[in-house]
Amino acid sequence: MYYKRHLEEHVTVLNRSFKILYIGGPRQVGKTTMLQHIAKLHHMNYVTLDDLTIRRLATNDPELFLATHASPLLIDEVQYAPELFPYLKMHVDTSEKKGQYWLTGSQQFSIMKNVKESLAGRVGILSLLGFSRAEIAREKRTREIFFFSDQLKINKKRPAPLSVFDLMHRGFFPALWKRDAPPWQTFYNSYLQTYVDRDLREMFSVSKISTFHTFLQLCAARTGQILNYSDLARDCGISVHSAIEWLGILENSMLIYLLHPYATNISKRLIKSQKIYFLDTGFAAYLTKWNTPETLEHGAMAGAFFETFVISEIIKSFLYRGEEPPITFFRDKEGHEVDVLIEKNNVLYPVEIKMKASISEQDFAGIEYFRKKYSRAKKGYVVCLSRKNTPFDRNNTIVSYEEIS
Repeated sequence: MYYKRHLEEHVTVLNRSFKILYIGGPRQVGKTTMLQHIAKLHHMNYVTLDDLTIRRLATNDPELFLATHASPLLIDEVQYAPELFPYLKMHVDTSEKKGQYWLTGSQQFSIMKNVKESLAGRVGILSLLGFSRAEIAREKRTREIFFFSDQLKINKKRPAPLSVFDLMHRGFFPALWKRDAPPWQTFYNSYLQTYVDRDLREMFSVSKISTFHTFLQLCAARTGQILNYSDLARDCGISVHSAIEWLGILENSMLIYLLHPYATNISKRLIKSQKIYFLDTGFAAYLTKWNTPETLEHGAMAGAFFETFVISEIIKSFLYRGEEPPITFFRDKEGHEVDVLIEKNNVLYPVEIKMKASISEQDFAGIEYFRKKYSRAKKGYVVCLSRKNTPFDRNNTIVSYEEIS
């Protein structure tokens, strides 16, 4: 059963504008499945560099590889053959035809370096993560996400959803939503071993695999928190330099998102540290050993996981519209904070995330403080477990987490 991805529309749009299309994202999020589904309409050939024989040809003789596999061509896991990029440039420069090559990759850092150096101006770039909640529910995407939309329906009726904790615990990898899905523990155990033992060894020469496992677990235990590099390095028994380097690996592999703090030139009282969010709550639950939805719901990290889930949905809502998420968070040294600030057209929309269904005036306190301090702040929102959207007052709205899509 194929789940339609909200990014498909932008693949089609960029394919009409660029000679090369690149789709980045972690392993197992459905990049190849989505592109192969669309590629049928474009009569594209397909080749994967996971195949060692094909990879060897692409690495040792890129020109022969491209002559053997004619365009239009979908090349999967292109990070394994960086030697291809200069030859791709030469090939596409011989024709003005759009959509000659589609590329996928699971390592943003290595690929983006080659894209910028070799394919600038020739490539359209998109990112894919796991399913969004709306994709799982097979809902049509709205034109704008909730805080920009005139389509926000107050008291909107929805069918009974899968429990949010069942959703967060299962995670958003497409394989877990198939009828013949593997057992939860088996999938994530395999994912961890494949990711660490193959990708990291090959791409980044991470030699201390057991230590990196511990590092991953410590990062997952900090999801939704402000990062302290020294504490993380100490708890893992590594240097601060290694902690920074390994966080960069996770970020560039799109397994985590580092949310930057809001900053102005005039304020010296703002927190400058980043917040860490895992982009798949199921993987984070596996790493932190919350083995059932029930233990997750009643455990000490329930609030952090709900915040992580909402942040990841906001990130997907932008990425699947072909946009980079224009998001930051606010916290000052006096403890005033707003979970996420979303910027559009020089306007800031403050958003708080609360793991409860009943919202009070106190839940808007951070938003009200921020609005008084910064004139660019406009309407505020509290995203919560409510099943409906409700105006709280003229400046603030209570929004169901189901509206983020």
